[in-house]
Amino acid sequence: MKQERKIIGIQDKVPFGKLLPLSLQHTFAMFGASVLVPIIFGISPSIVLFMNGIGTLLFILITKAKAPAYLGSSFAFLGPAALIINNSAYGYPYALGGFVIVGLVGCLLSFIIKKYGISFIDIILPPAAMGAVVSLIGFELAFITITPGKIGADLSNPQGRIVFGVTLVTAILGSVLFRKFFATIPILIAMIVGYITSIYFGMVDIELIKQASLFTIPQFQLAKFSAIPILTILPVIFVILSEHVSHQAVTSSIVGVNLLEDPGLHKTLFADNFSTALSGFFGGVPTTTYGENIGVMAITKVYSVRVIAGAAVISILMAFIGPFAALINSIPGNVIGGVTFLLYGMIGTSGIRLLVEKKVDYNKSSNLILTSVVFVAGLSGLTVNIFGIELKGMVLASIVAMIISLLFYLFDKFNLLNE
Repeated sequence: MKQERKIIGIQDKVPFGKLLPLSLQHTFAMFGASVLVPIIFGISPSIVLFMNGIGTLLFILITKAKAPAYLGSSFAFLGPAALIINNSAYGYPYALGGFVIVGLVGCLLSFIIKKYGISFIDIILPPAAMGAVVSLIGFELAFITITPGKIGADLSNPQGRIVFGVTLVTAILGSVLFRKFFATIPILIAMIVGYITSIYFGMVDIELIKQASLFTIPQFQLAKFSAIPILTILPVIFVILSEHVSHQAVTSSIVGVNLLEDPGLHKTLFADNFSTALSGFFGGVPTTTYGENIGVMAITKVYSVRVIAGAAVISILMAFIGPFAALINSIPGNVIGGVTFLLYGMIGTSGIRLLVEKKVDYNKSSNLILTSVVFVAGLSGLTVNIFGIELKGMVLASIVAMIISLLFYLFDKFNLLNE
């Protein structure tokens, strides 16, 4: 009889010998995307790695170690923040002020949710919409996996295709064939195999690692506040609210615990936004629970917050240890793309799993329309610009889902639906 792979639960203790590789696996998974945001903003990634680590540890503390999540750099702020950063009258310090205010408003929303509960979620994001939005977290990122760059594979040459293929195949086979402890680190093993393959093909500049300064100091800077930058960035709060709820829903589905109830949406939302406010105040970028790390948990069945905390500590150390950061920074996009090709697909499938587990009745036109419109809004490439904020992909789909869901709820209340 085949044995089921052992699940490492949310609060299970993990021996150090296993803790280190499991934590490194999460570090590798989040690194590429997390450092990309500060690179786009034109700041040093070291402050972001530091604040991401601090934010993750605070998240674990605030949620009493009941919700496994790694807080990485948020992409939701790129559009409006770029408007402020590129404005000669303001610049990055004033964008930081906007980050702080958005984080504080998010904290305020968490207190409102604590007082009035989470029943509103089934109104603005019922299962037919929630499942589709969760799927889009992974599916809309699929194109990045084969887009040449820091976190995507360049498949234009044979060497790149080989590295991508070796990494992906190792991740797939490792996930279904590895046993015992190796079954918990298939992504780490895949990245190591892919990295060695890329070294063989001369795709890694080892000299940059050798020349890196032994110690570095994160570049802290304080936020500045002004009305226009704050008002420009503030509408992002609607985006990160829907993103946070969706991430908690998919994580709940993966770990088998309703995190929206325990530790509660109010605690996870507060922790997430408090991290954003703190990071912005000291010069970092906004944070969010990371899909890459959710994908790692889905594949490995390792949900321990101690592992996540270990990844956070590694991130903090990387902010100060130059060669270590340089080593991880040298991982080619073909390797990152090889593992995210699988991770993003797993996240997308988790959304479909949510639809199945919630037994969504597609004989009802309202459910069929909800799921259909959300998928098309997210995957069609449709872009809507409101007050300088570009809405597309999962972000646009989430807002569309909430609007349609609310309308259908009101129609049902007044017995207007023909179902």
